[in-house]
Amino acid sequence: MKKIILGLITSLLFIGCGSDKIDMTKIEAKLVVGKSLEALALNDQFEKPQTIKADTKIVIFAFSKDVAHTCNDYFVTQAPTYLADNNTQFVADVSAAPSIIRNMFILPGLKDFNHTVLLLDDETAAAPYRKDVDIEKIVIVYVTNKEITKIKTITTVEELKEVI
Repeated sequence: MKKIILGLITSLLFIGCGSDKIDMTKIEAKLVVGKSLEALALNDQFEKPQTIKADTKIVIFAFSKDVAHTCNDYFVTQAPTYLADNNTQFVADVSAAPSIIRNMFILPGLKDFNHTVLLLDDETAAAPYRKDVDIEKIVIVYVTNKEITKIKTITTVEELKEVI
């Protein structure tokens, strides 16, 4: 009986440790010239639902911690309305962080910012935006009427200043 229980517990342990890794080969990339960002609806750092505004010309995506810090470090030196005044929106992908880290440290820290940060906080929702882009760089998406017209990547604050 002990062996059966031990075997059952071991089996459940291995099943519980199974990978939920997303198969990126089956996902269609969403950051592609000609595609629309109309359906991009995310919560901001205050859990308020947001969409891409009609007058938005640039959407900045940060898919890694270092890239997000680079962007936020620059944005905090600007007026709180800097992004909105420049028809720009900022999206940070926090989906890769474990939920306990995200809830205890990342989200409370983001609430200190005066600029709006749209959050990709679910791996499944973030995957199509991460596909085929360099997630270690700042991804600049130019849009007209919510349709992607150009995509480029940058790495420095100086380049970010030029873009905006």
